[in-house]
Amino acid sequence: MPESQETIADRLQARLDTLTRAERQLAHSILEGYPVSGLGSITQVAQNAEVSTPTVARMVQKLGFKGYPQFQSALRAELEAKISGPVARRETWAENAPGAHILNRFTEAVIGNIRHSLGQIDPDGFDALCDLLADRERRVHVVGGRITRVLADYLFLHLQMIRSGVVLFQGQPNAWPHSLLDLAPGDVLVIFDVRRYENATLKLAEMAAEKGAVIVLVTDQWRSPVHRFARHCITSRTSVPSAWDSSVTTLLLVETVIAAVQERCWPETRDRMEALDEMFSRTRFFRKFT
Repeated sequence: MPESQETIADRLQARLDTLTRAERQLAHSILEGYPVSGLGSITQVAQNAEVSTPTVARMVQKLGFKGYPQFQSALRAELEAKISGPVARRETWAENAPGAHILNRFTEAVIGNIRHSLGQIDPDGFDALCDLLADRERRVHVVGGRITRVLADYLFLHLQMIRSGVVLFQGQPNAWPHSLLDLAPGDVLVIFDVRRYENATLKLAEMAAEKGAVIVLVTDQWRSPVHRFARHCITSRTSVPSAWDSSVTTLLLVETVIAAVQERCWPETRDRMEALDEMFSRTRFFRKFT
């Protein structure tokens, strides 16, 4: 299945309200271990979800597939795309690259990613996420991986100006246990994790959940395994004509979260910004042109 199309997880999430009770039970079972959970035989998938094999057959047809073999073929194509490295991704799009200039092709892909990602977001869930990050009774911790560390830094920098009680997990994963020491029940941990998903990040989420932290996951369309521990999950499409995945849509959603949390915390945010500007003025950190 081409990366530009919606994933099976997208279809399941979009159609949950139209499914029967047994089919919803099956859908949640597949999503729990997605996509590997759907790669077994139809009998195995049914047994894992504790439903009948006819229930599996009916649900895959509701998702738009002619039968279970076509469903599995699409799922395997997703898995192949999910685990492919930069070289394989570059070769995939280069084989059928259109003749238009890379500026146009790349931009069109990003616009498509944005439209698709926004169409998958539940506004109520997004508002609940922003309410959580704006709750000054909770500390907010932020952590990123090898590639996503820059996005985590960006979110931390802005949240730390907006409100108090924001902490960045710094350094390599072997230093994260030190930060875990200060994680209290009810604290929020924002985790960035995109393919290739990192084992250290998954273990961190597991340990943080054991301590009673509320996990917020920022991930791609295939969803990091961390989603099993997350109360809120922000997903964004990343596919572009490049060996590398795009972070443009992810950054858009992060900046939208920043804007929403700022408005919820505005009285405190205004005081903190004024105090920060005074510090910058006294230290002459920024050059003035007037």
